Amino acid sequence: MIDLRSDTVTKPTPEMLQAMTNAPLGDDVLGDDSATRELEAKCAELTGKEASIFVPSGTMGNQIALATHCKPGDLVILEAGSHIIHYEGGGPGIIAGVVTKTLLTEDGVMTPQQICESITVQSDHTPGTSLICYENTHNRAGGSVIPLAVAQEYRTLADTHACMIHLDGARIVNAAAALGCPVSEACRAADSVMMCLSKGLGAPVGSILAGSRDFIQKAKYWRKRLGGGMRQSGVLAACGLVALRDILPQIPLDHERAKRVAKGLSGIPGIHVEPDKTVTNMVMVHTTRPAAEWQTALRNHGVAALLPASNRMRLVFHHQITDTMVPKIIDALAAVSGEFGA
Repeated sequence: MIDLRSDTVTKPTPEMLQAMTNAPLGDDVLGDDSATRELEAKCAELTGKEASIFVPSGTMGNQIALATHCKPGDLVILEAGSHIIHYEGGGPGIIAGVVTKTLLTEDGVMTPQQICESITVQSDHTPGTSLICYENTHNRAGGSVIPLAVAQEYRTLADTHACMIHLDGARIVNAAAALGCPVSEACRAADSVMMCLSKGLGAPVGSILAGSRDFIQKAKYWRKRLGGGMRQSGVLAACGLVALRDILPQIPLDHERAKRVAKGLSGIPGIHVEPDKTVTNMVMVHTTRPAAEWQTALRNHGVAALLPASNRMRLVFHHQITDTMVPKIIDALAAVSGEFGA
């Protein structure tokens, strides 16, 4: 099975399994797991922040960030299709106790004008805006990328209105590769950033939350409160270290394979693909008949995909999708098209 459901489906590499076996372990809650400390230091440097903490998941990292930046009742501005809104179980209201203001966009990129018009000042009647969140790359928008200049305009707005910025950078390494810049540059506009190790980077478990030393010290309390303080977490952190060494340099290859598939699917009857919008590791396939029918038929041809909408399939590329699989993916969709008589 060629599994394109997500870049979360990868299995640990042999090097990761070996690193897990050899990792020097300690109790991370007590601060003496050296592999975790090493990972946190490397990720702080990678993102250009003062410090970072290792957390079990990206969702936990995002929710810790909201709870650390905000007080209950504050307003947080987010894009309407963002992961924090759609896929984190209502966490902002339950955990941080914040009010969310969502902005509709076509491609996942909020305009500075939209944000400016949505910022509120606390009064007897109105919650004050304390945080702006943006997602890079944007999942539901098909892996779209927020340009550096736009992110810098977010920074200017935040400084003007005394707001903080959190970057949901689950796939920030993909964004940086697409932008042709260091990861730190892609994170520069944000006060805090969450980066997944278990998506494009291929580690089995874990994410990083990075920011200032003061922010991370406060975030540690929220991590403990949410049950994210782990013990011998070095067995997981070791995989993250291997991912940074071995998988990070391969990220552009995922993008290149996704673009080849997007171009190869153009013109196949019954589906519509926009190759120009395939800028990272996701290909969005729009179907003329229910996408669930395509999904079932594709599995019979050895390809697995997810459905973000009733007439849309998402193909996500990762380091365990090889060059030899690219024509097989194209052939599978062409075969299904023929079966449907499209």
